[in-house]
Amino acid sequence: MAQRLALQRLLSLTPRALHPPGPLALRASLAPHGRAFSTSAGCRSTFNVQDGSDFQDRVVNNPKPVVVDFHAQWCGPCKILGPRLEKMVAKQEGKVLMAKVDIDDHTDLAIEYEVSAVPTVLAMKNGDVVDKFVGIKDEDQLEAFLKKLIGA
Repeated sequence: MAQRLALQRLLSLTPRALHPPGPLALRASLAPHGRAFSTSAGCRSTFNVQDGSDFQDRVVNNPKPVVVDFHAQWCGPCKILGPRLEKMVAKQEGKVLMAKVDIDDHTDLAIEYEVSAVPTVLAMKNGDVVDKFVGIKDEDQLEAFLKKLIGA
């Protein structure tokens, strides 16, 4: 019964696939419930590290200060700290960037920077680690950490 119902639902979608919607309908289908995509400053100031050379280019060689968030998908505290830190970096309006490094994908970077627990956050300036913390911090502590990094 459930399989037949699922098949009926699938077949009922077929006419839409044969007649692609116009641009407005397509946008509505990509952003359900009225949600829209944006490219806010927070999105531009935070990036995921792809590999070692990407880390070298975008973090070590960056003229701006960079906060490096070493995290893992399975880490509960990382899921709390990550968004909090992204929000605080976005408030700095481009004065500092944030690189996110998944330790399971980039074990070599975690070893190189002596990450023994997650979340570990490094503050880097001109390719050098100038500050570091391990664990969760509240917004006031994060703000102080970032202000110290950017010299404000």
